[in-house]
Amino acid sequence: MATSQYVDDEWESSPSTLKPHTSTADNLSRDVSNINLQSNGDSTENEESSVTAADISLMKKILRTRLIQSRNDVEVTRSDPKSPLYSVKTFEELRLPEELLKGLYEMGFQAPSKIQETALPVLLANPPSNLIAQSQSGTGKTAAFVLASICRVDTNLNYPQALILSPTYELAMQTGEVAQQMAKYLPSLKFMFAVRGIDNPGTIDKHIIFGTPGKVMDWALRYRCFDIKKIKVFVLDEADVMIDTQGHRNQSIRIHKALPNDCQMMLFSATYDQPVMDFAEMIVSNPVIIRLKREEESLENINQYYVECANDSEKYRALANIFGTISMGQAFIFCHTKKSASWLAEKLNKDGHAVGLISGDLTVEQRTEVLRRFRDGQERVLISTNLMARGIDVDQVTVVINYDLPINVVTRDIDCETYLHRIGRTGRFGKLGLAINLVDGPKTMAMIRKLESHFGRKIYRLDATDVDEIEKISKD
Repeated sequence: MATSQYVDDEWESSPSTLKPHTSTADNLSRDVSNINLQSNGDSTENEESSVTAADISLMKKILRTRLIQSRNDVEVTRSDPKSPLYSVKTFEELRLPEELLKGLYEMGFQAPSKIQETALPVLLANPPSNLIAQSQSGTGKTAAFVLASICRVDTNLNYPQALILSPTYELAMQTGEVAQQMAKYLPSLKFMFAVRGIDNPGTIDKHIIFGTPGKVMDWALRYRCFDIKKIKVFVLDEADVMIDTQGHRNQSIRIHKALPNDCQMMLFSATYDQPVMDFAEMIVSNPVIIRLKREEESLENINQYYVECANDSEKYRALANIFGTISMGQAFIFCHTKKSASWLAEKLNKDGHAVGLISGDLTVEQRTEVLRRFRDGQERVLISTNLMARGIDVDQVTVVINYDLPINVVTRDIDCETYLHRIGRTGRFGKLGLAINLVDGPKTMAMIRKLESHFGRKIYRLDATDVDEIEKISKD
């Protein structure tokens, strides 16, 4: 098996860092219940600012159980339109080593994804081509650049030959785990992690380095732990997150300037707006650009309902009735504030419902544990504010409940875009989804009417005291 090396250290307990040891489920429940519900961070605005783009990206990777099967075509731009461009439908067409194919198949890759069909022939061609690739999370970008990097390494040469940068410790470790699984049957291939915990590792004899910009810059340029002029492949992953993280942009550029002229450059991003484009042009010269349009969210396969409630007590009873009646796979419940989400999670758990809570108050470690439990089906319900509404897909989610409707913080009126993001978690991949909105007064009832007008789709009234009616909507 391919081996790796990294050194743990004692990291601080902050929202952007891990603790030394993973919490048990009991510890996690205690940690979550100890969150101060009376803190000043009661607004969703404060929560959103406490969760970074890197945090969102990590959550997507944790929850992902399969690749998104995009229906869109790949757009390709290259400097010489007459140069040949190939795509593949099988991994065998790439003439990969048998050991690498075996690792890919064990990971569940049966055939290349849309982005991989076009990107892999470009990345594996000789002479090497530089690449900029943009597609949403879950389309196979990580596996593409990891596979290409592995294929460029000569394991007879015991020094770093590929350098893969990620914005955070957690994302670097996630990418490294993908590489370890893929290279399971390549025992001579060695990995190392340039992340917090070790200042100067001395001379490095591993083949591929996964790291964050600051640590890699120290190892390469300050301590000269490896000869950066011998790097064959440079990958800058999560470029949109990278430029959003203080200091990483300039650090990445400094590393890039020290690389040899013939180094193959790869830049990957979930978005490709002007700041990312400007950054990409500084890093990657004469690239092939591959873009896969994001799968649009739609209400087409989602049945929408609202429940009229007089107060918070009625809202909770309605929710309990729905829980007790609907046979659901997994569900999201959205609240407007962290305080209400924490209160609801505590009350549901006390009443015997297994629910998880995801909040900006949790550390990365705690969020990771909650998401893994939800992904693995240990908890069927996840309660959150808008934290989970940012493009995170879970295949098993069949029901979304808006305990509180999303409010635009400026207008204090219904936020139609966030509503679409929220209920768009269900009804994906052609499946039917169910969205239930709890309404607690004339103001929120008016918001329901605005949603109907905005999206041109009817939201039907549901009597949450009528078991037969609830059962019927779950079967429609």
